[in-house]
Amino acid sequence: MRKSAFILIVALPALMMTGPGLSAHTADKSQASDSSAVVAGKTGSFYAGGGYGSNMIYLGSTMSQDNPYGYASLSYGFNNKLFATVSAVHLSAADPLAAFYIGSLSYSHPFNDWFDISAGLYRYQVDPSLTDTLFGSFNYGDLTLGFDWNILYTKISAGALFSEESQGFYQVRNSRYFQTPEFFRGKASISFDPYVNLMFGTLTEVTSTDDTVFYYSVSSPYRQWRNKGNGTVNPPGSTVNTTYSYYNRFGLLEIDLGLPVDFNTDFMTIGVEPSYVIPLYDDSYYPGAKGFVFSVSVIFRIF
Repeated sequence: MRKSAFILIVALPALMMTGPGLSAHTADKSQASDSSAVVAGKTGSFYAGGGYGSNMIYLGSTMSQDNPYGYASLSYGFNNKLFATVSAVHLSAADPLAAFYIGSLSYSHPFNDWFDISAGLYRYQVDPSLTDTLFGSFNYGDLTLGFDWNILYTKISAGALFSEESQGFYQVRNSRYFQTPEFFRGKASISFDPYVNLMFGTLTEVTSTDDTVFYYSVSSPYRQWRNKGNGTVNPPGSTVNTTYSYYNRFGLLEIDLGLPVDFNTDFMTIGVEPSYVIPLYDDSYYPGAKGFVFSVSVIFRIF
């Protein structure tokens, strides 16, 4: 298992990046953080934090519509294993102060020094005024196995998104955590956790009678949870005289590269994460989110 004095993962998604999002990321770093509190006999810890990101990417799709976002979160941890987190997300291009909320409940358990398991349930609740232009509210669940190979830490995740149309996907993430020697009289350190994340899922190939071919993935707007408005979900440029055939295939959809850097103390963590998203399917109508993404976060341990 990776060990640290006080390391908190508090960035979205992607929020949301690569996974269920901000709430999961907060709990993940919170659980990796406060082993000292458990040793001292404390059963509960409370955290508050916030952050900013250049683009919120989730399941290969931009949930912030390629615009910056900010968030605030509160998290409570019990015995460093069970975490409940609530986050409010503000989008720079949306009028409501909180465009949507994320609630999560996650649990993790290390079996030994090389294997651990975690699971989470999440709810994304969108402001009613934005369901026609952003996305619909949905639930999400995942199960993750962690393997520490000493030189690499591997996480294998299986997740399912539940809405009017349920969908699943898988992720394999390899990372290499390390940190500097402690300084400031043993009260601070800097940690690095570079990673490569592979996302697998179902890609739908749509072919029309006029030989037009396009694709959409698990997070494309044609999926029910991404469907904007209440109209019928139709392919772009569809007409009443055109028929379409659909073919589903499972494969690698996206590669994410990232370098999270955290400044850690016994009560606060400041995190910076540059990353790069590489979609592996070509959709001329709705191309996958790609390119450079940057986020910064800060979290405080209240008790």
